[in-house]
Amino acid sequence: MPAIESSLACTGCGCRIAADERQPFRCPEARLEDDVDHVLRRRLRVSEESRKPLGQAFTSAEPNPFLRYRQLLHSYQTARAWGMPDSDFCDLIRGMDGRVAEVAGIGFRETPLVSSPPLAEELGCAELWIKDETGNVGGTHKGRHLAGVMIWLLMEERLRPGGPVDRQQLAISSCGNAAFAATLLARGVDWPIDVYVPTDADDVILDRLSADGVGLRQCERRPGEAGDPCYLRFSEALGEGSLPFTCQGPSNGLVSEGGQTLVWEIISGLHGAGSRLDRLLIQTGGGALAAAAVLGWRDARRVRDIGPMPVLHAVQTGGAAPLVRAYDALAARIASRHLGSGGATAGSPGERAELAHRIRGGVDPELVQDELHYAACHRSEFMWPWEEEPRSIADAILDDETYDWLTVVSGMLESGGFPIVVPEKQLAEANRLGRALTDIDVSDTGSAGLAGAFELAAAGLLPATDRVGVLFSGVRWASQRPDAERADG
Repeated sequence: MPAIESSLACTGCGCRIAADERQPFRCPEARLEDDVDHVLRRRLRVSEESRKPLGQAFTSAEPNPFLRYRQLLHSYQTARAWGMPDSDFCDLIRGMDGRVAEVAGIGFRETPLVSSPPLAEELGCAELWIKDETGNVGGTHKGRHLAGVMIWLLMEERLRPGGPVDRQQLAISSCGNAAFAATLLARGVDWPIDVYVPTDADDVILDRLSADGVGLRQCERRPGEAGDPCYLRFSEALGEGSLPFTCQGPSNGLVSEGGQTLVWEIISGLHGAGSRLDRLLIQTGGGALAAAAVLGWRDARRVRDIGPMPVLHAVQTGGAAPLVRAYDALAARIASRHLGSGGATAGSPGERAELAHRIRGGVDPELVQDELHYAACHRSEFMWPWEEEPRSIADAILDDETYDWLTVVSGMLESGGFPIVVPEKQLAEANRLGRALTDIDVSDTGSAGLAGAFELAAAGLLPATDRVGVLFSGVRWASQRPDAERADG
């Protein structure tokens, strides 16, 4: 086995992607009618002698995450296998970063990880750590995900046999934040892009999307059509030849590794502070961020002794909770088949906590994997579009489906976590406290993970000894600030 082996395979059907595939974004075996959850995921294998040099990235002082953690990226390992020197790969990243900074006003740098004793006191826990993404490119974590894809596109273009050809149109489906980040990246490298966003997207976002080289496509819901209209129109564009420059894993599995750099920064920052996390709460719409956290933690453990994954909680709103519904269905199936708990249900946080504890302590992990495989091959039994049009003040996590649901569910089952549904009043109050007790101007969506922590505390499920992590991702736009404050909740 090579010292480092990075490959891609479909978690649903098992299809392995050839090492020379130029566009390894979607599973080539995916069919709408087969009910399989086709998502490409990276498989990283590291020899024992490679662990130490790879692990040194976690103590590096390099501020650019894509340079710092490059050896953990599938794009880097592929580039090296295709003959690109390390220095050329680094130059590619620096070039992309510099051009994006010209457009966005900032490039990709390690984002702050800060401890908030006042919020920890409010929650009644030992420590509260905030990974602050509001100063990232585009004001959220989305640009970090998409930069990983852009690095692949630029690398493949540079190494393409016969030289560069005309660039295919990029396409993204988004509530708005990811579309904005995507346009900054695309404009920075002069790559044409179409963005598919809802008709009620924030006016500030829409204004920023109206730029040269950006095709703004506002998508209305059509009577009798299930699912997010933006994702449906985006999928049609892919069928016409556009490239998936988006944050939904089934459409582009490479989007996870850019997001994983955020988790690696959390691990590095906690190590430097002499702390660790017992619990991690992540606001979840389409699921890319939570999936990246799961995958990032697993990959980090392959190169460093960092202990188990924190207990993971995906946080959704009552306005759209397809992931919660999927988790409940799969947890009930596991309990029925392996714990003798026929008809087991989980509706309240306490019931979900009890069932999660019983599954983690009483079901062989291999049997849990078997059930996850069943779910991957019977997607419609667990994941389907939210029946009503989603509405919430946390509007950037109102995806009709959680596209990366299975990875997120597997991370919760592995860690003993479970999903949390947060009511509007709790979302608003957590945002008020988050802004009042920090200097972070975070949006209602961006502080939804903190709202989940308060919901746990209210249910008596947050131990006083816990060290808790959340991500503040999503700066408040002008339309969301005090003079336009809404009275929801």
